Amino acid sequence: MKELLRTNNPALLSYVEALLSEAGLSFYIADRNISVVEGSIGAFPRRVLIAEEDEDCARRLLSDADLAEELGPAR
Repeated sequence: MKELLRTNNPALLSYVEALLSEAGLSFYIADRNISVVEGSIGAFPRRVLIAEEDEDCARRLLSDADLAEELGPAR
């Protein structure tokens, strides 16, 4: 899996999840439950991980949705 983006913004995270799900892409939200440890202060961003074979498609999808500035660097 490759990291697609990191965010503390729950609205952005929800939107990205919806876009990726609708497109049928395999992804995982890492660090979703860290808020239990951090006390919900938002110190640890959630990471969207995408299947390596879906990375290019996911990046295009988010870029088309005007979210290119949210994407982490391609690796």
